[in-house]
Amino acid sequence: MKYCLLLLIAFSGFVSANADPVIFGVHSNTAPLEWRNNGVDQGFHVELMSRIGQLTHRQIRVRRKSFQQLVRDVQNPDSDIDVIAVVSPVSINRTLQQSDPIYATHAKAYTLQGKSFINNWQDLASKRVAIKVGSFVDVYLQGHPQNFIRIDVDLYETGFKMLLQKRVDVVLAENFVARRLQPHYPSVRSASDPLIFGAFNFVSNDKNAELMGQINSALRQLKLSGEYDRLVNKWFGTGREKVDLISTQEKVMWWALFVATLAATGMVFTWSMSRRLHKRTLDLDSELAQRRAAEKQISQLSEQFQSVLDGIPHGVILYDRQQTRLWSNGKNIELLESSALLNASGLHFQLAPLLRLVLNTQKPQVRELHQEQRYWQLQVHPIGGEQVVVLLEETTEQHQLRQANDQASRLASLGELSAGIAHEINNPTGLIVHAIALFSEAMQDLKPAIEHYQHQDPFWLIAGLEPQRAVLELDHGSQTIEEGARRISRIVNDLKQYAQPEQHRNHQALNVNDVIQVSLRLTANQVKRFSIETHLTEPGPRIYGDAQQLQQVVINLIQNACHAMTRDSGKLILSSGIEEEMVYIRVADNGCGMDHATLQRIKEPFFTTRRAIGGSGLGLSVCSRIVNEHHGDWQVQSSPGKGTTMTLLFSEEPSQ
Repeated sequence: MKYCLLLLIAFSGFVSANADPVIFGVHSNTAPLEWRNNGVDQGFHVELMSRIGQLTHRQIRVRRKSFQQLVRDVQNPDSDIDVIAVVSPVSINRTLQQSDPIYATHAKAYTLQGKSFINNWQDLASKRVAIKVGSFVDVYLQGHPQNFIRIDVDLYETGFKMLLQKRVDVVLAENFVARRLQPHYPSVRSASDPLIFGAFNFVSNDKNAELMGQINSALRQLKLSGEYDRLVNKWFGTGREKVDLISTQEKVMWWALFVATLAATGMVFTWSMSRRLHKRTLDLDSELAQRRAAEKQISQLSEQFQSVLDGIPHGVILYDRQQTRLWSNGKNIELLESSALLNASGLHFQLAPLLRLVLNTQKPQVRELHQEQRYWQLQVHPIGGEQVVVLLEETTEQHQLRQANDQASRLASLGELSAGIAHEINNPTGLIVHAIALFSEAMQDLKPAIEHYQHQDPFWLIAGLEPQRAVLELDHGSQTIEEGARRISRIVNDLKQYAQPEQHRNHQALNVNDVIQVSLRLTANQVKRFSIETHLTEPGPRIYGDAQQLQQVVINLIQNACHAMTRDSGKLILSSGIEEEMVYIRVADNGCGMDHATLQRIKEPFFTTRRAIGGSGLGLSVCSRIVNEHHGDWQVQSSPGKGTTMTLLFSEEPSQ
């Protein structure tokens, strides 16, 4: 472990060679948070800060001082300390710059063996209580004064010593530090349930606000990537309690001395006793010591396990074969057991069948669930054949990130494909348009010659048709070819426009009423079959934009509305105005409308409900890009059989 930390520090120094180092102040020898072994600082806080340094490209240097000195230094903008790790009560923030919570902890009362249990704050009334100056217990009590005699100490260990000297009655101590001190003070015991809940945070002064922002950003990145969970499991994981190596070495030495002394004393006092009785006595002593050590370890592990599970942000529930809830950390229980979650098929999720499946097969199961716009991952794991543990984790943010990434990948690929297709099709389409125009002009010039030749040979046929009919068919065919070629050209232009990356355009101030009126004139041939109403606010609202591009958007909306309406009863309403400081252009029809599934996809490129009659699916996707380039918003309201309303919202041009 020592060499791994040295390599990590060396690598961090190499990466951060050009950045100012971050001085991380530490004070404790408390496993597993931070302690020094053979001159090397290690622990959860040290490794987490080192990993944050790598992500922020800053070198982390550890500097060890007393707790009170670190608190004073971090409040002084001119000190050499940039960041320290301290505990803050869950309901109270320190006045300094403070990071997101790192890890949960708590404080409780400690007394001498045989003293009464502390059930609540009232039990401390009139007692002499040792409080560490600057600790999170001190911060909490500043806002929650209590009716006891306060004795200030510099360290929790000082409080324990004063407890042995009966100079104080109770010590309010943080959990991790107290657990480390108790083996050195066997007559001190835990005398209450947690009285104050807190969380470790990185703290700095106001001049390091930017640094604290970088630390928070890196900390959230570690949590999202799962590396934070790996560090928590490494230093706090169940069954892997971390120990202070120096303390362990001292314990081993004292136990060795004790055993040696016991052996020597036994040889003197039991020389005359039988070897069998001597062996039996030693066996009983050893068994008793092992039982006491096991009981102590079980108690410590139980407290640690409960603290870790309570601090996990996900729901953890334990069930037996009868589906009775044996234990939980109190998170997401109502949601899980209320049948409010839906499975991938949209059906209400039932927990009971899944629990039976896991218990019968003894194989873990994972389910992806959702509720409205929130997503969850449910894991069920068998335990010992008769119990299962259920983990319910919210994955809404990960789901949204995956969706955004998939959408970006599809659009990037589509842009490349569209540009390639447009380039390959545009040239032959131009040749077709040019050739058919020449063909049409040639047919006009050849008509007199055809008529003249027909008079000379009345039985002459062109492609098996009479000359006049053949000429009509050729005219109609050339028009059809030209119209098809121009349609291909329009689709190609739409593809090129869709694939074109967003560029800065010279937007100018324009009147949205002019955009609507020009669009109506350009679509006059299509809208003449329907009833048209216009409700345009005067004077016309003004925005910054590209008039030609916005006309293209409105024309597309008008054409789509015409396709959705019937000839006899179709009604189209175009309006403009200002609502809530936003300029709007609204196109409404009483056509067939759209269902929810269609609404979700209308802005996707190549999606169309008119594929069978030649729709390309590019019109609205290009419109969506144009509206985004104008920093506008596009709202759609539609129901099957009730028509559709399209509303475009833009920022109003500031008054001059």
